[in-house]
Amino acid sequence: MPDAIAFYLAGLPAFVLYFGLGALLLVLFGLIYTTLTPHREWRLIRANVPAAALAFGGSLLGFVLPLASAMRESVSLFDFLLWALVALLVQLVTFCLLRLLVPDLGRRISDNEMASAILVALVSVAVGVLNAAAMKG
Repeated sequence: MPDAIAFYLAGLPAFVLYFGLGALLLVLFGLIYTTLTPHREWRLIRANVPAAALAFGGSLLGFVLPLASAMRESVSLFDFLLWALVALLVQLVTFCLLRLLVPDLGRRISDNEMASAILVALVSVAVGVLNAAAMKG
């Protein structure tokens, strides 16, 4: 029985490494994203503005979908980091393009305009799904 447990736990160090790095990358994305946006997500979320939480949450999900795909498809830690960087850049560019398409996007989210928040969340997730699907090992 101990041999079976050791066998099943042999992948634990890789799990901890990839999971920890993935969590760190998610935090990094969140920090960069909140710096890039014209509105202050955390202030708005603490003030109970659902539009800010929805837009930010959708953006996080849009990033983590390709991040998970990169984790699954990568052949090395370096490969994973490269594809994670691609996912990060794609999501940041997506938000920048949305800002061009929707005038005053930051103000609209700050004013709790749900249509703008839903658009940001769903476009972020849609782009994240496409990004994840395009990552082939």
